[in-house]
Amino acid sequence: MDDEQLLRYSRHILLPEIGIEGQQRLLDAHVLMIGAGGLGSPAALYLASAGIGTLTICDGDVVDLTNLQRQIVHREAAVGQPKVASARDTLLAINPRVNINAVQERVAGDRLAQLVAAADIVLDGSDNFATRHAVNRACVAARKPLVSGAGIRFDGQLAVFDLRSAQSPCYACLFPESAETEEMRCAVMGVFAPLVGIIGAMQAAETLKILCGAGESLNGRLLLLDALSMDVRTVKLQRDPGCAVCAGR
Repeated sequence: MDDEQLLRYSRHILLPEIGIEGQQRLLDAHVLMIGAGGLGSPAALYLASAGIGTLTICDGDVVDLTNLQRQIVHREAAVGQPKVASARDTLLAINPRVNINAVQERVAGDRLAQLVAAADIVLDGSDNFATRHAVNRACVAARKPLVSGAGIRFDGQLAVFDLRSAQSPCYACLFPESAETEEMRCAVMGVFAPLVGIIGAMQAAETLKILCGAGESLNGRLLLLDALSMDVRTVKLQRDPGCAVCAGR
């Protein structure tokens, strides 16, 4: 860490739970982000400003005017541009020393598996169950921590699945792939702008804590937020011994 970095990250370094060693771990870390939308936007902003060494951001969509109500990493001038390119430009303006890999595709299959294997941790900000399950399978296979978030209307969810631990549940333990789960999209149901900001910022917080070894993560718990009443609850999660995804790991 040079003098400029010591000054830039001094407020982290002052925290005994992080210190110089913890900040160095962040500088050396590689985070894979799935989605540069409502959840990915605040998460990416905080991860870049906090000094994550490498951010790989995957999203196949382009910026639309309707995104700007909540997807705060994008600017009006970026409408029509790929979201990953827009996000990269904003993040580099905040912290030009972060390495940004912009992957303009909806990653799946072997490509997703390769990206997960190359990262230290995965932050999932996708908006559909098919992608969430695919990301979960890749994280289970590679034993990589997964920070999962969701938000619709005024309701948010956050969970951590630290798959380095044999006792940790996976996303499929909570939402089995075989279950019939109703898809709810922002384009149809609507979403309160600050809700995804809150959940996305929490995803960034959990990611940073895990990487630098600070405090206790949300692993094994599901956080539920009702932004209308600002009521927050946490529910303990158990590993499903019969889970089709993680039972054999």
